[in-house]
Amino acid sequence: MIGNLLQPELVELIRQRDFTQLREILCGFSPQEIAEIFTDLKPDDEAVLLRILPHETAAEVFEYLPLHDQEETLHSLGNEQVAQILNDLSPDDRTALLEELPAAATQKLLNLLSPGERKIASELLGYPKESIGRRMTPDYVAIKQNWTVAEVLDYLRREGKKRESLNQLYVVDEKGKLVDWVRLRNVVVAEPSTPVAELLENRNLALQATNDQETAVAAFRKYDVTILPVVDSHGVLLGVLTVDDVLDLAEQEATEDMQKMGGMEALDAPYLTISLFDMLKKRAPWLSILFVSEMFTSTAMGYYENEIEKAAVLAIFLPLILSSGGNSGSQATTLIIRAMALRDVVLKDWWRVFRRELSSGFLLGCTLGTLGLLRIISWQMLGFKNYGPHYLLLGFTIAGSLLGVVLWGSLIGAMLPLLLRSLKLDPATCSAPFVATLVDVTGIVIYFTLAFHILKGSFL
Repeated sequence: MIGNLLQPELVELIRQRDFTQLREILCGFSPQEIAEIFTDLKPDDEAVLLRILPHETAAEVFEYLPLHDQEETLHSLGNEQVAQILNDLSPDDRTALLEELPAAATQKLLNLLSPGERKIASELLGYPKESIGRRMTPDYVAIKQNWTVAEVLDYLRREGKKRESLNQLYVVDEKGKLVDWVRLRNVVVAEPSTPVAELLENRNLALQATNDQETAVAAFRKYDVTILPVVDSHGVLLGVLTVDDVLDLAEQEATEDMQKMGGMEALDAPYLTISLFDMLKKRAPWLSILFVSEMFTSTAMGYYENEIEKAAVLAIFLPLILSSGGNSGSQATTLIIRAMALRDVVLKDWWRVFRRELSSGFLLGCTLGTLGLLRIISWQMLGFKNYGPHYLLLGFTIAGSLLGVVLWGSLIGAMLPLLLRSLKLDPATCSAPFVATLVDVTGIVIYFTLAFHILKGSFL
């Protein structure tokens, strides 16, 4: 919004090379607002504006830009400006950018970093992709257990300006292992002679660097904190993970799950920036699988071809039966996948989930079955449609089929994500379209099998 309003004026000033006025305009906004302005400009214009901003402000603005904007802007900057921005970026944000670039581009940018920053960047990139280690920052404050408050405050005066977060101070032993942590507030209000050991929180909360990012999201939600330490397998403190990074991770994970549940692979870039070829690669395989699966629906219908010929009225209600089963399955799948993402449901809860869906599926099936039966009776009684003298048998067939299909769809939709999780697969790949397709095939079998037994000697 801000960018749209200022864009004509900024572009004109860039064309006139009036950098003094450009700097005055931009410095009147916060880094977040400047980043919003940038998103409405071309990468070359963004690069010009980044060059005229103070170095620290430019780095802050760059952090708030989307990853694809960051990549395009880097291409428009000279090596000197790129080096300044990369060196000023926080390690976690820099890692998020570097891991999205091709290997050759990443190596080129690493060579622009100072030796110290290059070492940090290389260490973070050495952790597995999608791991907590790639999102942590080494800018934390570590203190010793045998220090006094006076020694801690003296240390903070020397080192505090170099650190990203100071609200929690981490206590480590001689080998760098995490012992506990103390609150900065408690340190400030304590007497200078107070030992650090008396201020410990006695809460050993820590994340493993090699754990996946979903673990971090769950931990922050569970403990209701804004920062957590990250340790290696031996308990040595490596860095910290802050809530701003976790919010980004949560949004990313939710986006991926929603895309997978739509019946496709998760996109690696925003919708409007991903190439058409990459879009096809993400969508075509799943559509092909669903198409092949639907062929089984046609095969199943062919098996009951004689029944359909004898009682064409059965075909009229087929979409009603199949859509009801697919909808119930999609509902159950969505509920369980989301519950698993929030850690409300785990594998050991499978029996509770089964019983719950058995009950709810039965009641939902009874509800829809009753509606189906009333529909046939009312149409017959009001003269909208003449189903013949055996219309009640047809009504009970529809009602019984709806009960069976909805019950089956609910159970399949709930159990399939749990089965995938037990096989170490992502439950989100159990998409709603996939469940609906699976229920279609079984729904045909349930419908025509029930019809054969109930309508034999009347319609059939």
